[in-house]
Amino acid sequence: MKGQPSGTCELCCRSPLATTVHHLVPREKGGALQPTALLCKACHRQIHALYTNDDLVTLDLTTIAALRQDTQIASYLKWIVKQAPGAEPKLRKSQRVRGKR
Repeated sequence: MKGQPSGTCELCCRSPLATTVHHLVPREKGGALQPTALLCKACHRQIHALYTNDDLVTLDLTTIAALRQDTQIASYLKWIVKQAPGAEPKLRKSQRVRGKR
């Protein structure tokens, strides 16, 4: 059922929580039929708050392993794993991302 806490986030590994589908290669960059990952809303929002779709491809952040190794995402993961599975923290888009939209 949509919105029911039943999955595990592939990025932060918290569970049980509702997950969303994240296209590892953005759809607009040719990723519609490429692999996806199930992420919690908090992780999914954080990725897109830090990086544009162009950034994700340019910086080669198109796998879970690459996302985990990114310094900004790694810092976020250290913090989010300490939060309750249902937590939906407030976030602000990075100034660089805000300027590109």
